[in-house]
Amino acid sequence: MAEEKEGAAAEAIIADIQKKITDAFEVFDHECNKTVDVREIGTIIRSLGCCPSESELHDLLAEVEEEEPTGYIRLEKFLPMMTKVLMERRYRPIPEDILLRAFEVLDENKCGHLTKEELVKYMTEEGEPFTQEEMEEMLSAAVDPETNTVRYRDYITMMVVDEN
Repeated sequence: MAEEKEGAAAEAIIADIQKKITDAFEVFDHECNKTVDVREIGTIIRSLGCCPSESELHDLLAEVEEEEPTGYIRLEKFLPMMTKVLMERRYRPIPEDILLRAFEVLDENKCGHLTKEELVKYMTEEGEPFTQEEMEEMLSAAVDPETNTVRYRDYITMMVVDEN
């Protein structure tokens, strides 16, 4: 009896996850034919609370692309892969305290902010570099226009994903 309840609960969780995935997918299914442009997959995955790197995103795409890539991803291939990702809680966002420590390392003067120029340098020259578009998007959200600085504690608060 208890096993049946557990099985039913697990099925309900999976059904809920699959509904969220399908709903997110359908936002970008402009033709209503259960396909989306491959370029939208990163946005869909991130809208579901996952934060894969570009390399990890590329690996996920390789899993769901057709053998002869068409430029589109089908829901029937995306749904099982994404269900597994969410069930395994892969690509979780970085916790607030780790983000804060990272900014503090970059803040050599320990003044609580980075200049716009410092941020651009770090984000385009280190690690997995941001594209021009990503950089502009980040700057529009992060930089205080009056001081031309990023008060990183405020930015982190704004940026952190609520896990619930």
